[in-house]
Amino acid sequence: MKKVISVLSLFLVLFLAACNSSSGANANGSDADGPAEVEFWHAMSGPHEEAIKKFADEFNSTHEDITIKPVNQGSYEDLQQKIMAAAKAGNLPDMAQATTNVIPEYIDNKFISSLNDFIEDPEVGLSEDELNDYIEVFRDSSTWDDTYYSLPFSKSTRVLFYNQTLLEENGLEAPKTWDELQEVAKTVTKGGVVGMGFENSYEAEFQGILKQMGGTYMDEATGEPEFASKEGQEAMGMISGMIDEGIARTAGEDEYMSNPFGRGDVAMYIGSSAGIPHVGGAMEDGIEWSTAPIPTLDGEAATTFAGNDIVIFNQSEEAEQKAAWEFMKYLTSPEVTSEWSMLSGYLPIRQSALDTEEYQQFLEENQAYKAGTEQFDAGFFIARVPGGDAVRNIVLEEMDYILQGMKSVEEGLTEAQERAKAELQ
Repeated sequence: MKKVISVLSLFLVLFLAACNSSSGANANGSDADGPAEVEFWHAMSGPHEEAIKKFADEFNSTHEDITIKPVNQGSYEDLQQKIMAAAKAGNLPDMAQATTNVIPEYIDNKFISSLNDFIEDPEVGLSEDELNDYIEVFRDSSTWDDTYYSLPFSKSTRVLFYNQTLLEENGLEAPKTWDELQEVAKTVTKGGVVGMGFENSYEAEFQGILKQMGGTYMDEATGEPEFASKEGQEAMGMISGMIDEGIARTAGEDEYMSNPFGRGDVAMYIGSSAGIPHVGGAMEDGIEWSTAPIPTLDGEAATTFAGNDIVIFNQSEEAEQKAAWEFMKYLTSPEVTSEWSMLSGYLPIRQSALDTEEYQQFLEENQAYKAGTEQFDAGFFIARVPGGDAVRNIVLEEMDYILQGMKSVEEGLTEAQERAKAELQ
């Protein structure tokens, strides 16, 4: 008799489980009646991490069947290494931050979810107007062959930081062209001050100048590096020439250019718009400063956009993927991206967020943030190819040889291009 009861009990459990699994999604996007727990790996630290926790807590409080668990994984490099290791071990998180240049590796290794089905879902998706509200350059950088594999989250661009006090003392204004920048740098380079600064990793500036000259860094369609072209050599020659002339320097032992800029040792430098809060904290008393768009070259404007997106991994159960999608929508909503931008220094990724009265008031009160928002039409994203990070490291190494005088511009870029081709093959 006990055996019969046990069999009936087992049948009842299986029957109820089957009913639950086919009952359809609940209001919070989960297929199950029970809660969905979503692990979210990120690379935010300090105040940025506190903001992520705040957003997760707010989301959790309004979604009783979903729990978002943010997990800091160190730097972006640490995050990428841990994601690749977790993919091989079959224990990926449900969602994560990811820079767009590593997403092709996720696609090739088939452990990332396409977002098209989520976006097009009539109940939990995005309308055409909502999708088009994402700023075009960010929307484009999240698609591969008309397939969305990510949504933009923390986006930044390059801006020109300048010491307003020093320029005004010399009767100068923020330069609008590269010719003007070099003239300003020559004028203010004196008394221990260097006119122009570049970060130790200045490949973004190299890519921007190269594009302004009509050249190509890397062909995304073919995966072929093309930066050793005539235009590439001219772009690198402009940067190295200013450094050789003594009117420009790299961050060197200061590690980040915000440090010498904050001391007043450098009059101008190009850096990430996301670094504005750090620059504000580094400035010594008595120095007024601001930012301007990247200088144009022969009328051409161009600047790289960087930062990270949010992705969902397909090793998770359907319920967790749906819950992750709900949180992804929340993080990229106009209200949250506006708040995130004001807290972090990153750019809003939705046009409606940019246009809000609150954000426009923020720009009026924080003029340094304006330059980034004025460059959407000039922005481009670097070629997204598997192995792109390795190519970047090769280019930086060869650029260092050039600045040290160990190789000519032509030799260094040619060697970098050949090494990059071998790496990509």
